[in-house]
Amino acid sequence: MRRVPSILFRSLAATRGVSAASFAVRNRFIQTGLYCSSTGGAHAHRRRFSSLLGPFAAASLGIAGALISQEVLAKEPPPPEVLPRDVVLYQYEACPFCNKVKAFLDYYDIPYKVVEVNPLSKKEIKWSEYQKVPILMVDGEQLNDSSVIIDKLRHKILSKEKEDSISEDDEETKWRRWVDNHLVHVLSPNIYRNTSEALESFEYITSNGNFSFMEKISVKYAGAAAMYFVSKNLKKKYNITDERAALYEAAETWVDALNGREFLGGSRPNLADLAVFGVLRPIRYLRSGKDMVEHTRIGEWYTRMESVVGEPSRIKA
Repeated sequence: MRRVPSILFRSLAATRGVSAASFAVRNRFIQTGLYCSSTGGAHAHRRRFSSLLGPFAAASLGIAGALISQEVLAKEPPPPEVLPRDVVLYQYEACPFCNKVKAFLDYYDIPYKVVEVNPLSKKEIKWSEYQKVPILMVDGEQLNDSSVIIDKLRHKILSKEKEDSISEDDEETKWRRWVDNHLVHVLSPNIYRNTSEALESFEYITSNGNFSFMEKISVKYAGAAAMYFVSKNLKKKYNITDERAALYEAAETWVDALNGREFLGGSRPNLADLAVFGVLRPIRYLRSGKDMVEHTRIGEWYTRMESVVGEPSRIKA
């Protein structure tokens, strides 16, 4: 994977009072010490200079050290000839399956447009016999179901060697199934745990969608009320007694699976990393996501994923 020099965004963020996390989207740092070779007169000169700097000397050396030999992993898009020309995603902004697809598109720098579907009327997908999201239109071909969408896109853009290295029984496949069969089912009971969190979630949905004023009001309040009750049914269906405990347990299970690696894929994310990151991304800065990061060990991995996935490749309308 291509490596590019990084800039000391985190130091700048700290000095300006800006959250370092906001810069993590583009930058993951590998700290190195400052190594200086010094002999003779140069050493004496530096000692005199350091004595003048006083308490500023250590801080200056620390910043200089941070600037040297830092690198950031950069996502590398597929060759232009394999990229689809027209990609449109029909989605709900907070849908974990939709966000799983977006994580894949963003990581591989595949440009895409988004159509936000009204979760009550679904008027934007009336034309489709398949009435769920995500729906991805790729050069006129309709793809349904997040895992199927990702598998088909992978086949289109990745080399045959990469495809052949993936078997149905490998670690990546196991954890992709875990995301679909377990992780996503603990999210809704957490997002819609109570009325305030349900309203918080739908505020996020309506602020990112293309809704009229009246649609925003109806979607926010009717949707929040509906999903609050749906989440209670999901708790019963999946035998969840304490939704936060279930979320924390899932996060810790994932960190254990990493087994000390930066990503499940090793030095760079694989499809399982992208799946976990994708389904967690819409909750990360909601109350449930903040609690998850505060009470589990998943925060460092999540920050690395934010950095390597980078800015969305979404085409703004």
